[in-house]
Amino acid sequence: MLSLLHIENIAVIDRADIEFGPGLNVLTGETGAGKSIVIDSLEASLGWRTSRELVRTGAKSALVTATFTDCGVEDWCQENGVDYEGELVLTRRISEDGKSSCRVNGVPVSAVQLRELGLRLIDIHGQGDGQRLTNERWHLTYLDGFGDTRRELDAYKTAYAALRALEDELEALTLSEGERERRVDMLSFQIKELERVKPVPGEYDEKLRRRDFLKSAGKLSDAVRDASACLLGGERADGAVSLIESAAGSIGYAQRWSEELTALAQKLTDLKYAAEDAAEDLRELRERLEFSPEELDELDARLDALKRVMRKYGGSEEAALETLERSKKELEDIEFSDEKIKKLEAKLIPARREAAALAAKLTEKRRRAGEALSAAIVRELRELSMPGASFTVELTAKDLGPDGADEVRFLMAANAGEGMGRIAKVASGGELSRIMLAMKTVLSRADTVGAMVFDEIDTGVSGVAAQRVAEKLASIGAARQVICVTHLPQIAAMADTQFSIEKRVEGGRTFTSVTRLDDAGRERELARLTGGDNVTETTLLAAREQLAAAKQYREGTDK
Repeated sequence: MLSLLHIENIAVIDRADIEFGPGLNVLTGETGAGKSIVIDSLEASLGWRTSRELVRTGAKSALVTATFTDCGVEDWCQENGVDYEGELVLTRRISEDGKSSCRVNGVPVSAVQLRELGLRLIDIHGQGDGQRLTNERWHLTYLDGFGDTRRELDAYKTAYAALRALEDELEALTLSEGERERRVDMLSFQIKELERVKPVPGEYDEKLRRRDFLKSAGKLSDAVRDASACLLGGERADGAVSLIESAAGSIGYAQRWSEELTALAQKLTDLKYAAEDAAEDLRELRERLEFSPEELDELDARLDALKRVMRKYGGSEEAALETLERSKKELEDIEFSDEKIKKLEAKLIPARREAAALAAKLTEKRRRAGEALSAAIVRELRELSMPGASFTVELTAKDLGPDGADEVRFLMAANAGEGMGRIAKVASGGELSRIMLAMKTVLSRADTVGAMVFDEIDTGVSGVAAQRVAEKLASIGAARQVICVTHLPQIAAMADTQFSIEKRVEGGRTFTSVTRLDDAGRERELARLTGGDNVTETTLLAAREQLAAAKQYREGTDK
């Protein structure tokens, strides 16, 4: 059950704390006062998609916190590392740039995780759900949800995926003679080209570095030659090695008269050895710099060949080698395709048989579920002041597909004596609202979600039909928590808890407040819903009588 919804800086709501109660909770207020913003805030706390437009103008961020009690989601909490002791606090902060962060009992979670949890906590019927009901692509989903076909559907999908894999493999092997020859020629060319080049992973970069090194070898060689001359000298002058050796000899001779020269003599000796080592390193480097012009030509040719196959076959040596292996396998498959085709065709027979058998089981379960759903919807519609309405689930056979072999369509007649037709064609706005409420009522019996939200389920409903909708919501509220946004006094009167949403302007800013109404406040709000701003003793008396009648109805339902 949703016990508290805390809202900060969302649209026109500066701050609000809404303490919901058990049973039927109703939100009323003028059009544009901010009722739907409360639902938007709740959706945000449950991980639904948000945008920066939700953040109140001038605020750095928006915050919504939803507190649930007695949720029965211990398994989700354990899987996601959330401590749970009977209460869940869902927090969503939305920054002014549209980014958001989510937490459950203080533990950071992703929006996807939050949405998964939210679907187990509360079922929200938004204003777009009526459009889903008229969209026949959703009818199969509704039927499978009611009939709990998950086990049969999963088994069928596994078999269908295996069948499709065999069919795809067979289709790939079944080529015309001309296509086959063209494919063999292309694959053979690719294999020949790649085997001729024989790329090695990392080879291109390695040879590129060697080529760049060789291209700069002339300048390097001159520098090394000059450095060697400085160290080793030549015909006209001694080099550094010889001069350091002379200096070391002179100091070594002189140290017999002064012990202070011993350390200096050692330094000069070490320096001579270091200079000799450096001269040797320069000699080895100069030998490496010696190369033939043919080596550079060979490198250029190899780099061009590697670059060509890399550009054609994936951009790297690894990708080119993968293409080679793939081409070899495909060529082998084509060469032995006749044999493989026979094997695949032999496998297809039992695979089709298995998929068809599982599809038939799924169809039968859907047929039984359709009959039960039709009967349940008709019963609900009669209770919603549509006594002459008929409803049926039509199943039409089709070829095997991802969801089975059935096309599902909901058909109805709104009045006795009329022919059955598509819901989008025959249902008015008010009838569509009642059908959706009937559908939600029936489907909710099969799930364990503890709370339901109806955002303006009363669209197009008035009079006796509105009273029946109110009674149905109260009936649902007797078993689980219901939150309803409405403009109808009949629904508001049936509430266990009622909130008034009001908008005001202060200091040039718009503010929306949410107030829990006491008995007197409910009387005045019902009088406003009935008579507008002109609240009189007569409308107040009528509101008082309506509240008393609603209370009597609820007490009778509870018994």
